[in-house]
Order: sequence, then C-alpha cells, then structure tokens
Amino acid sequence: KEIPKIVWNESKRRFETEDKEAYVEYVVRENGKVMDLVHTYVPSSKRGLGLASHLCRAAFNHAKSHSMSIIPTC
Repeated sequence: KEIPKIVWNESKRRFETEDKEAYVEYVVRENGKVMDLVHTYVPSSKRGLGLASHLCRAAFNHAKSHSMSIIPTC
C-alpha cells in the first residue's frame, strides 16, 4: 500500500496531503514549545485509508524533531 505524501504547510499551520484535501491543523503554544493539534479533516471520499494516521504521524515527527510537545485536542 502506497504511503501518501504529507506536506507541511507552515503558512496555514497544517500538515496536508499533496492535493490539500485532507489535513490536520495546529496551533503553536507556549513560545513554540507545544504543538496543539486542533482539527483533523479527511473528505468522505478518502475516509478509511488511514490518512488521519499519516497526517498525525507527520505532525508528531515534526514536533519531535523540533523538541515540541503535542496536545492532541482533536
């Protein structure tokens, strides 16, 4: 099974699929020490493919590499 490419869209504060249809939005808190995942969206046509998992994994890896904590609000 092909792993979808997830892109970090820093200006929109989200990680998204290449087609920008599925994404997880975040808010940076505590002077850049915390990434709060506030909203996840996957269109109904793409549900059941594990996209939310791939999006969250990209956000977690990004946070880890920047020494940030995660708050999974969504």
